[in-house]
Amino acid sequence: MSRSPEPDEDDLPPPQPVFHAEQALLGALLLDPRRLDDVSGINPGSFSTAAHGAVFAAISTLPAPDPAEHARGTKWLDQVLATAREQARGLTASYLHTLVQVCPWPRHAPAYARMAEAEHARRCLRAAAQRLVQTVHDPSHSHPVQTVLDEADALAAVVDDMAARFPQRAGVLPRTPVSPPAPAPDFAAAVEEEQLLLATATAHPADIESVRWLTPEDFTQPLHAGLWQCLTDLARRHEPVDPVTVLWEAQQRGLLESGSDPSVVLRLLGAPAGSVGHWSERALQRSLLATADAVGRRIEAYADDPATTPFQLVLGARRSLADLGAVRTRWRHAITPVPPHRPRPAAIARASPPTTTAADTARSALPDSTTELAGSRAASRSR
Repeated sequence: MSRSPEPDEDDLPPPQPVFHAEQALLGALLLDPRRLDDVSGINPGSFSTAAHGAVFAAISTLPAPDPAEHARGTKWLDQVLATAREQARGLTASYLHTLVQVCPWPRHAPAYARMAEAEHARRCLRAAAQRLVQTVHDPSHSHPVQTVLDEADALAAVVDDMAARFPQRAGVLPRTPVSPPAPAPDFAAAVEEEQLLLATATAHPADIESVRWLTPEDFTQPLHAGLWQCLTDLARRHEPVDPVTVLWEAQQRGLLESGSDPSVVLRLLGAPAGSVGHWSERALQRSLLATADAVGRRIEAYADDPATTPFQLVLGARRSLADLGAVRTRWRHAITPVPPHRPRPAAIARASPPTTTAADTARSALPDSTTELAGSRAASRSR
C-alpha cells in the first residue's frame, strides 16, 4: 500500500501580504529604532504571528540605543533577541537579520504600520462576527435574545473603533459577498408555532392590533406570511374574520395559486390555542435570531474578502447592523409593557360670577337704606 507523503513547507499556503508588511516594519525598527516614535495605532497584539508580536514588544520595551553605537555593533539587537525569546522561543538571530534585509525603506515605517493596523482591524471584525454567529446557535444561554444583542453591541463597538481609526474617504459599498452557508435549521417548531399563531389570531382578531410590531417578514413560511397579511388587513378594515373570510382573502391575493388545498388552510386556521401575544413574541424572537445570524455571516464574508478596504468594511458592517437594529426596535416594543389606560380626571366646577338679577337686586336695596339714613339725620336736626 502506498503511503501518503508527509506535509512539508511546500504544502503550506504562501504568507499573506500583511506578513511582508510586518517584516518590513520590524526591519525598519531594527535598523533605526528611532522610527518607533513615528509608529502609532499598533501594539504587539496587532501582528499576525506571535514571533512578530514578540519582536515588536521587545523593541518597544528596550531603551533605544545610541545611533552611533548601534551602527557599529549588534549589542542592542542581541538584547532584542533575548527579550523576544521570552515570548517566542523559536526566534533566531538569522530571522532578525532577515527582517533587516527585507525592509525596502526604513523611512516608510509608518506606512508599514498602517498596513498591519488595517489587517489587525479586519481580524478583530471577523472574530466579532464569528462570536455573534456562535452565540446565536449556542443553546446554553438562558436569555438568548439579550445575549445575542449584547454580542451585537460588541460587534458594533469594533466597527465604531474601525471608523475612528480609518475615516471614510468615499461611500463605496463593498462587493456583495457570498456568506458562509448557515446550518440547516429545524423548521418543525417554527411551523407549528406559526400555525398556532394564525389560528389563534383568526379566533381572536381583536388581539391583532396589540401585536402591530409583528410583520410578514418574521414568518419562516411564505404561505404563513401571506395569511398573516390577510389577517392584519381584514382586522384593519374591520371586516368579519373567520377561517372562511381569511381563505377568501388569501385567494384574492393569489396565495392559493401554487396548488395549496383550501381545506388544509381551513384546518390550519381552525385550531387556536394560547394567546396571540405569546405566539407573536415567539415568532419575533426567532426572526431576530435569524437576522443576527445572517448579519454576522455577511460581515464575516466582508472581512474574508482581502480586496475590501477598512472604509468599505465599516460601511458594509454598519449597513448590515442596521438590519438587525430594525428588528431590535420591534422586539423592544414587543417586550415593553403597555401602560394601563388612565381615565381623564373629571372637570372641576368653577364658581360662576354673580348674575345680573342678583346684582340689580343688591343695587336696588341700596337707595332705600340711604333714604332712611337721611331721614333720621333730618329729624335729629329739627329736634
